[in-house]
Amino acid sequence: MQLLTHPMLDQLGQLGLSGMAQAFAELEASDETAALTHADWLGLLVDRELTHRRDKRLAARLRYARLRQQASVEDVDYRAPRGLDRALFQKLTNGEWIDAHDNLILCGPTGVGKSWLACALGHRACRDNLSVLYQRVPKLFAELALARGDGRYARILRGLTGVQLLILDDWGLEPLDAGARRDLYEILEERYGRRSTILTSQIPVCQRRRENASTGRSKTASRMDAKCPHGRAFAARQTG
Repeated sequence: MQLLTHPMLDQLGQLGLSGMAQAFAELEASDETAALTHADWLGLLVDRELTHRRDKRLAARLRYARLRQQASVEDVDYRAPRGLDRALFQKLTNGEWIDAHDNLILCGPTGVGKSWLACALGHRACRDNLSVLYQRVPKLFAELALARGDGRYARILRGLTGVQLLILDDWGLEPLDAGARRDLYEILEERYGRRSTILTSQIPVCQRRRENASTGRSKTASRMDAKCPHGRAFAARQTG
């Protein structure tokens, strides 16, 4: 059997079964596997290959998502004095709202962890085998403005509209110009009822609506609320 070890590893590698090859090498080197049946061996190899492939897919999704924070829903600190509704947030982690193509607004003052919570939900979505993309609003629309002139605009827009969960962070830090408002409208229009979006903002929902009604942002920015009729607003607040 020892003579077949290296040829077997090469064959597994040629078949693209690298997880199985690694497990095979580890089992061969272990003295505790002598009592295993053929079925036990095969089961261990198949299980390792499945785990390896899941890990590779998750790593690829996380690279594409480019989440700003290394956050996970299991690490949320509900003791922090920010008024986080534990029952509601845990309900959001099951992902049903994404399956239903709902949208989510995380609003609250600086420092309560809006971006971190959004990234935690994005990380969970990646683990649920969903495509995710994180973008900071100021940087995104600056990039889209440049992309109009160098031919990348259509490709970037397809990525923004096609991803299953889009995270738009830091909305409302500064007014959007006419081009950015058009871009935002196109993104929301294409995603509505088909994909889910998380928006984080320091501006409470009611205040944003008042500002939308009285500023040049009204036509497009009010679409954010109009496009979330069955979505939900989630307010994080500082206390103490």
